[in-house]
Amino acid sequence: MQVPVQNVDCRRSRIAWLKFLATRVVGLAVDTAVLGVAYLSAFALRLDFQRPQWGWRATALSFVTVCVVHLVALIGTGCYRLAWRRIRGSELPRYVGAMALACVVLTAMRVLTPDMSMAHIRPPYSITVISFFLGTIGVIGMRWFWRVYWTSRIKDEELLERDVRTFDNEVARRFFSGKTVLVTGAGGSIGSEIVRQVAAAGAAKVLMVERSENALYEIDRAMRDARCVPLMYDVNDRAKMESLFKAERPSVVLHAAAYKHVPMVEMNPEEGWRNNTEATRQLAELASANGVARFVLISTDKAVNPVSVMGKTKLAAEQAIMALEGPASCCAVRFGNVFGSSGSVVPLFREQISKKQPITVTHPDMKRYFMTIQEAVSLVLQAASRSERAIYTLDMGEPVRIVDLAEGMIEQAGYRPYVDIPIVFTGIRPGEKLFEEIDVSEKSCFKTDMAKIYITK
Repeated sequence: MQVPVQNVDCRRSRIAWLKFLATRVVGLAVDTAVLGVAYLSAFALRLDFQRPQWGWRATALSFVTVCVVHLVALIGTGCYRLAWRRIRGSELPRYVGAMALACVVLTAMRVLTPDMSMAHIRPPYSITVISFFLGTIGVIGMRWFWRVYWTSRIKDEELLERDVRTFDNEVARRFFSGKTVLVTGAGGSIGSEIVRQVAAAGAAKVLMVERSENALYEIDRAMRDARCVPLMYDVNDRAKMESLFKAERPSVVLHAAAYKHVPMVEMNPEEGWRNNTEATRQLAELASANGVARFVLISTDKAVNPVSVMGKTKLAAEQAIMALEGPASCCAVRFGNVFGSSGSVVPLFREQISKKQPITVTHPDMKRYFMTIQEAVSLVLQAASRSERAIYTLDMGEPVRIVDLAEGMIEQAGYRPYVDIPIVFTGIRPGEKLFEEIDVSEKSCFKTDMAKIYITK
């Protein structure tokens, strides 16, 4: 059924504006309190808490005038259009200017109404000046305080709407210690984290296979480790890979190289099949023929009941290594989106937010499973340390609505969804599903003795 996108946009926009107005009412209340404290403090400093000659009633009435003048100045200069949690040094002149404008107006009122009977609308010059300094410090200080508080409490992992898990990788450390490990796609988001964790586990040598020069350079520069050998190879080059297997005799292969962008593979199916399926089959054959003990394919939740070319190529790759005869123990590890990995929605959203462009979401009901890179790779290495010839599925918790993720990232950046930055729905692209189908229930999987790792039936 076609979703009435305009209705969704209007509803969310209306809610966002209501929230915006509510926050501004709270902001007005906070500023009123700050101005009140500044005004009372000005009297304390000027009169030593003595009773003013015009009385406390006139003093209270004059604060009403002072407060209204300051708030009108702040509103008129656009200060309430600025988000508190994104206050920057470049915005300070606007706040100072608003407070100075209020000071000038109050001084003018004092000059124009010299009669003591008008004391309730013309605070003394000294009180006006002291209030200007104290009020300016208070108004800006509250905003800086909120920015510091907001920045300290917001973390990327909170956008996953669950606690990020840490895992004891002692089993993986024992497995990889002293081994030669070949990692394909070593410059990618997953591949580079595999390199880091395998090296940290004590591998004797890590063969970093990557055909992108820039990506290989970055991971080599990041590692600065003689055990990590950068190899600008293409996994589709059988002769080159065969010579590498014969020369280095790796014990473990972690195959992360793949085309992962669903729309790109949809438009280039032959390349997707060649790189994702045939290269995997070829690599597994070479591994088995050259004494590799464990071959691990990094797979995807899109291989479950696939509708995209990319999902079908990964499913075929899984089937190819499962059917392979030989001494190598082959397995595949399925998981969903990796938070912040190259090609995921997170870097795209960040780029759009940094440019204050509309955030593009394909569908308001689109959901995806997410893990952090560290979580996913930690579990991959644990699965690699097992011995089953199996397709493993990682438990990724509950799926996250992409529109909720977009709203959260906009708020995290200090902007207001649908107010400062709109969210537009562009429609589902070819090969995409509304929901990916990771199922770790008893009907689909066997539970292992390792937390979050299941064997697909």
